[in-house]
Amino acid sequence: MKPTSANLANLALIRHSLAHLCAAAVLELYPQTKTAIGPAIDTGFYYDFEFEQPLSENDLPAIEEKMREILKTWETFEGRTVTPAEAQKLFAENPYKLELITELAEKGEEITVYTSGTFTDLCRGGHVENAKNIPVKGFSLSHIAGAYWRGNEKNKQLTRIYGLAFESKEALAAYITQQAEAEKHDHRVLGKELGLFVFSDLVGKGLPLWTEKGATIRRELERFIVDEEIRRGYRHVITPDIAKIDLYKKSGHYPYYKESMYAPIKIDEEEYMLRPMTCPHHFELYRSQPHSYRDLPMRIAELAKLYRYEQSGELTGLIRVRSFCLADAHIICADPTQAGQEVNGALDLIEHIAHTFGLQQGEHYWYRLSLGDRSNTEKYFKDDAAWDTAEHILRDVLTQRKAHFIEAPAEAAFYGPKIDIQMKNIRGKDDTAFTVQYDFVMPKRFSLTYTDKTGAEKEAVVIHRSSIGAIERIIGFLIEHYSGNFPLWLAPTQVVVLPVTEHHLEYAKDVYQQLRAAHIRADIDLSNETLGKKVRTAKKERTPYFIIVGDKDIAANAATLESRSAGSIGQKSVAEIITHLTQEITDKK
Repeated sequence: MKPTSANLANLALIRHSLAHLCAAAVLELYPQTKTAIGPAIDTGFYYDFEFEQPLSENDLPAIEEKMREILKTWETFEGRTVTPAEAQKLFAENPYKLELITELAEKGEEITVYTSGTFTDLCRGGHVENAKNIPVKGFSLSHIAGAYWRGNEKNKQLTRIYGLAFESKEALAAYITQQAEAEKHDHRVLGKELGLFVFSDLVGKGLPLWTEKGATIRRELERFIVDEEIRRGYRHVITPDIAKIDLYKKSGHYPYYKESMYAPIKIDEEEYMLRPMTCPHHFELYRSQPHSYRDLPMRIAELAKLYRYEQSGELTGLIRVRSFCLADAHIICADPTQAGQEVNGALDLIEHIAHTFGLQQGEHYWYRLSLGDRSNTEKYFKDDAAWDTAEHILRDVLTQRKAHFIEAPAEAAFYGPKIDIQMKNIRGKDDTAFTVQYDFVMPKRFSLTYTDKTGAEKEAVVIHRSSIGAIERIIGFLIEHYSGNFPLWLAPTQVVVLPVTEHHLEYAKDVYQQLRAAHIRADIDLSNETLGKKVRTAKKERTPYFIIVGDKDIAANAATLESRSAGSIGQKSVAEIITHLTQEITDKK
């Protein structure tokens, strides 16, 4: 049964209360520990600590036992407002709390503390009314991780204790079982098992190295999207991976995103940067010659290598990396009406791609309308009228398409609202896979103009659009979606030829060569193993088809085709097998 909003709200209170309980237990067991922060999260809670001695996961059972012991003595969470001086006295030995207290005081915000039992913490509130409402067997400490204070790698690294928390023992057990199953389908596990990509500490964190098999999947995706975009009127270009820092200052990206950009590189007394985005490059291409209304819309696209400095704790396999290839595009439009049409066309393309992958809207992906916060002029460009127009256009496109969507305040880019296509990974975490953004800022900064029918100069509108997202991220999603069983058109090895014995090797090699000549990604198992072992190996490697060659096949000048999913298809001529496979590849089933 789907949880109600009331149940979810109550669960959030339980989880936040448990974060306090975790901190209380840690302080009883390790009195010299400094506490930092401890919020509720989607699956439970965490709390950050500075320990005198390193903590290991072997210590978690004792902390969990202490939590249950303390819980028996707790009744309510009593909150009270304190002055900055009182708060500083309460937490005089805790630098993390003192920093938070100073910030609250400077902002003139209320400072509150909550006490349960003998434990008092600096907290805004949000706890269960009665500690007896916390399910004693509905929580468990899961793991520890390193976490920089305030998420800044320049600060001290703390120890984060994660806990799971649900409304009952049964719900907790169900979640743990689901996660254990998810572990088997995690793209990081399957990627290693199938030999698709690796990471090297010597190369650097967040920088994937693609094997021949992984590179094959990438290449097929890249060919697919480039061909599809060109068919839809996109002009594919190539621009440099590096540019002068002046370019990003002009675009306005530098002040907004400099923390996630790589440090400048000094060359010939000028500063350059590895690019974190392609938009200013494409704008310079547009500006290289004059344009009229007849040229618009102009769809400039690129498979662009980008570089962003993601914090170590945020790196997640292929989903969040520091070097990635984005299927990016910028559509120069004549006016808001044309921009709305292009947003609609971009969503048509995205839905076509999703359908090709076997992804269903509502089940595998959904729309989020990300809006700006007009009051936050530090984060968002100040132009209320432009924000109103842009948000209305995006909302209207989604409404006309009868697409279900949610609205997310303060999730927009600094230059305009966007439609995010959200996907959930195997562990239940939402990530943005594709994006369509409305931009009313860059045309001003880069003087993106055109001449209208009367010869007057007009300012253009820009749509930023990613059709397939980052190649790395979509491959991570697809590995999990298919559980490594890629459809034939994407599979690194599409078919493997299995000679029954060494007497069938020469004929098997001939079949293999015919497949390769037909541009089918074939392999051949020349090992001295039994046929059964060869078949098991082919299945373990998730190969879509395998061809068995034995005495009867040689006699019939044919081969026996078997499918990973459908089982035995039967004996066919090699020409028939090639036709069968080629048709399935073309259809992208």
